[in-house]
Amino acid sequence: MPNIKSAIKRMKQSEVRHQRNRQVKSQLKTAVKKFFTSLEGDEAQKAQNNYLQASRLIDKAASKGVLHKRTAARKKSRLARKLHRDAS
Repeated sequence: MPNIKSAIKRMKQSEVRHQRNRQVKSQLKTAVKKFFTSLEGDEAQKAQNNYLQASRLIDKAASKGVLHKRTAARKKSRLARKLHRDAS
């Protein structure tokens, strides 16, 4: 446990940010799983909607600093590639 006032504050801030980042990542993983299950189910329209939702969450995570912008671009690219391969 830190003794210095500023260190105590930094620890509290770190914990709040940690919880927020975990929540964002969890929502992101759930959206990606939903996308993959709709792809397996041969539901093209539902897969398209789930792709848009997952893509939106990836962008939000990148803008908040939870994901690096290149990591976000790579994830979106891979999802789009899967969508177009399985749709055709």
